[in-house]
Amino acid sequence: MKCTSRILLSGIMAVSLFICGCGKDVAFDQPYDIGLSATNAKSEAVTDFDDSSASIHYFAEDLCVAPKEQTHSDAVTDEVVQAMGVFLPDSGSISYQKNIYDKMYPASTTKILTAYLAITEGNLEDMVTISEHAVDQANDSSVCGLRAGDQIKLSDLLYGLMLRSGNDAAVAIAEHISGSEESFARLMNETARSFGATNSNFVNANGLHDEEHYTCVYDLYLIFSHAIQEDFFLQLIQTTSYTAYYTDITGAQATQTWTNTNKYLNGEVNQPDGITVLGGKTGTTNAAGYCLVLLSNNDKKDPVISIILKSDGRSNLYYVMNQVLANFAK
Repeated sequence: MKCTSRILLSGIMAVSLFICGCGKDVAFDQPYDIGLSATNAKSEAVTDFDDSSASIHYFAEDLCVAPKEQTHSDAVTDEVVQAMGVFLPDSGSISYQKNIYDKMYPASTTKILTAYLAITEGNLEDMVTISEHAVDQANDSSVCGLRAGDQIKLSDLLYGLMLRSGNDAAVAIAEHISGSEESFARLMNETARSFGATNSNFVNANGLHDEEHYTCVYDLYLIFSHAIQEDFFLQLIQTTSYTAYYTDITGAQATQTWTNTNKYLNGEVNQPDGITVLGGKTGTTNAAGYCLVLLSNNDKKDPVISIILKSDGRSNLYYVMNQVLANFAK
């Protein structure tokens, strides 16, 4: 669906909040009206500035925006998926959507935001000491295999987070960046809201299920769009396998090798003709189902962001993703 209108930040206060960064909650006293024309919005806004020739920037000028509609196609088996969207950033359009604004559980796609904050708020050369709390994970939890007292570079830990989907890595990153998981969750929420992702709430860094930990397809698109602006994040999601070298609690050198859980990258699933899958993030819990956030290029080399939340099985997740990429990513 073509983006036909752009959204103007409401009032000088809202503008100043975004200019100052994402350290505080963003509140809109006068929420935008998606139906308001850009021309009218601009002409009204200029009166707020001393210089009538000042450049007016719209909050959504680089985003895909669409009304709350559903796409119907016999080419997509969408009954096995709860929510999904295909976003074409270069044209500002959403070519396929189902329930993209509905409340959903993100599972480990949460780690997209965790990685983004580690990259933008941390120093990739920092050494991170793994805590007892970080390794205190359930037996069936996805972990990197690190132990309490291990010391590992933040950049290496991010590979464990994004490739192996390590829940221990997520907690260690949260503690390193913010001092605790709780403080990091507050940072996650502040940052998400600054992106316009106002239908989300995060309570942990790894995506383990919690009734109060939720998002929607559109919010994940907003978060992912910011993350892929970071070169190191792009490097992470495109890596198929990585060996990390670190120091264990005894001072001895240790290694871990992590393989990407994305079946496109590890060769288990073929991408559709004309589509080049670059990378993304998987996620799975009983409540969230099977989830995938993906960055691809189409045959015109245009970027494509495609997201599926709550597929009823892993095979159907990739089957439907191939359907929407083949039919709605060109």
